[in-house]
Amino acid sequence: MSTASELDAARITDPALRAAYARCRALHARHGRTYYLATRVLPPERRPSVHALYGFARWVDDVVDDLGAEAATAERRARIDAVEADLRAALAGGAARHPVIAALAHTARRHAIPSGHFTAFMASMRADLTVDHYATYADLRGYMYGSAQVIGLQMVPVLGTVVPPERAAPHAAALGEAFQLTNFLRDVAEDLDRGRVYLPADVLAAHGADRDLLAHCRRTGTQDPRVRAALAEMARLNRGVYRIAEPGCAMLDPVARPCIATALRLYRGILDEIEAADYDVWTRRHRVPTARRLRVAVPALGRAAVARAAARLRRAGGVGAGAGSWPVPAPRTAPDEAATHERVGRLPNAATHRPPAPDCRPTSAGRPEPAPNPGGLRSAAGAAGPADPAVRADRARPADRAGPAGVADRDESPTVKEPPE
Repeated sequence: MSTASELDAARITDPALRAAYARCRALHARHGRTYYLATRVLPPERRPSVHALYGFARWVDDVVDDLGAEAATAERRARIDAVEADLRAALAGGAARHPVIAALAHTARRHAIPSGHFTAFMASMRADLTVDHYATYADLRGYMYGSAQVIGLQMVPVLGTVVPPERAAPHAAALGEAFQLTNFLRDVAEDLDRGRVYLPADVLAAHGADRDLLAHCRRTGTQDPRVRAALAEMARLNRGVYRIAEPGCAMLDPVARPCIATALRLYRGILDEIEAADYDVWTRRHRVPTARRLRVAVPALGRAAVARAAARLRRAGGVGAGAGSWPVPAPRTAPDEAATHERVGRLPNAATHRPPAPDCRPTSAGRPEPAPNPGGLRSAAGAAGPADPAVRADRARPADRAGPAGVADRDESPTVKEPPE
């Protein structure tokens, strides 16, 4: 379906706004191929909002990193300041100077997305100006609240839910975090080239590794057993976050479930491939081949078509367009920007710890506070887990299998930390 058809379906008629959304769609298509493919499974009227959210996150990262490695921190900070001023004005109802921000602000108003999610995102983008490593896994999670979890939270009102949004929110936040952790594992070498290490120092130290050893692996293109052990531990942590995210699929509006199930299955395939390559992230960049993406996406298109037909039948029967969906929550107050960097809790044991699901109840600082125990989180469909068969099939696969599952072609999840190739 063309850009114009999607915008028509979403009833976006203003020419300037249509051009703004088209720009976001192009950003999404160019830099987020796997997630963009999953978005094609959504009903056409919901796609522009997803493009706007992804396009903004991608664009902000590029605004800073496109300056090049030689740019001073002050110059990068000035760019972030300008973006944030434009964003704040647009979210308050003013005119945006940049088309990407115009599309984002329109999406935020249309779906009542709390402005605090964008404040937290910008805070993490600021952290990338000066922070080049994280001492603990808890510190990294503080960063990922703004860079990844809030992007999952932004999606909840766009996708719709069959439960109160606050029940789905922890799973949505976990999915954003899971995608980002996969990015960190895949891009260790590239991040080192940019002077950044996202693997927490305490996890590295637990296996006898450190930043210098990572740099040695990068220079020589060889693996060290200590680094391999640290990467394996991060992969186990990553899988734990995916397990927290999975039950959220069943909590979504049925017409949105195939999209998110597809994204989850494909993006977790990157992790499968890293493990199958014995954690060699130095000599290759792991990707999902096009054939595998299509094998996952085409059946999802069929499931999505069935879900849409069922929704039309419900409406025709007088049940109503909003049947089965929960009302959109009212906007909330933006959190204190400094609070987005507070510690989320210390990693108790790098060998056994599984990260908790973020409980999205606002604290006095205005940001969600991580839940101490994910064990109580259950699917809206019951203990059986996600309703989408693609996710059920993927879950049945052993975590550490002998052969590759296929990995993503050049793509980024809807979480951001670095510029595209």
